[in-house]
Amino acid sequence: MTRYIIRRLIVSIPVLFAIVLFTFAVVHALPGGPFSTVGEKAMPEHIRLIMERRYGLDQPLYIQFWNYLKMLASGDLGPMMRMPSQTVNDIVYQTWPVSIQLGSLAVILAFAIGIPAGILAALKRNTWIDYTATFTAVLGVSINNIVLGPLLILIFGVWLKVLPIAFWGAEPPWILGFLPKPTWNFWTHAVLPVVTLGTAMSASIARLTRASLLEVMMSDYIRTARAKGLKERAVIIRHALKNSLIPVATILGPLLAGVLTGTFVVEQIFALNGMGRQFLMSIEQREYFLLSSLTLIYSIMLVLGNLMVDIMYAWLDPRIRFD
Repeated sequence: MTRYIIRRLIVSIPVLFAIVLFTFAVVHALPGGPFSTVGEKAMPEHIRLIMERRYGLDQPLYIQFWNYLKMLASGDLGPMMRMPSQTVNDIVYQTWPVSIQLGSLAVILAFAIGIPAGILAALKRNTWIDYTATFTAVLGVSINNIVLGPLLILIFGVWLKVLPIAFWGAEPPWILGFLPKPTWNFWTHAVLPVVTLGTAMSASIARLTRASLLEVMMSDYIRTARAKGLKERAVIIRHALKNSLIPVATILGPLLAGVLTGTFVVEQIFALNGMGRQFLMSIEQREYFLLSSLTLIYSIMLVLGNLMVDIMYAWLDPRIRFD
């Protein structure tokens, strides 16, 4: 397994390089630039040329890319061209804790609801429990975050006035730099965005778990286990459940990468200073270094997430070997 992990990490290096190269070329090809306007007015031409020369934007693209690679190698993600008092490292440091807290709690909620609901629906197939769980899952998938978020704000924030409707209530992070302090202020602020983000994921996980478990329950080895006289609980837990979770584990990698690096819609709705919101801002303001660096962080998370999924395969199915 160790050799496999090392091999995967080495193979990921050219993939990440290609992503950085493509992203860097595309963002520089976007119309306009970071110094095209000041507010709503066009920046004077001579000022624009001075600012572009200051950040090396007047150089050929391959030289700019080489300089960016050298910055990445030294741990510098680049400057903020529209906010000279900050760097991309500062922005990531400020927004990363919010995104990873929100994403982690949403994923935990999604799996805590989705997997038990899917298992229960599969075991109680064609009963009112199955129909209720399936209907709820379809409803959860159908209601978009753009609709659910404002609806929760309207009900719990405006009408009932029991929960805050904006901002993130975490104190300065602790333990590994991103886990929140368990204060009441944090949890009250986290409820609405976490539920908004986790509901749709839990519905998808429930549907996938139900379909996968039903397929596994009809397999030959399940009938053999029952024929041997094993109790139904042992058949489900020891033989069926692990294999049925393989498709669920497959979506875990991209799911984690997406929610841990920021969710655009939820962060905008609840005014959260997360990486997803900064990503949208970087596109609007043509912050080349910020946009390229956030894309690189997302790609790294995606690679690590898929690697974690491959490791989970070996645990879920002992027949899978990587060495």
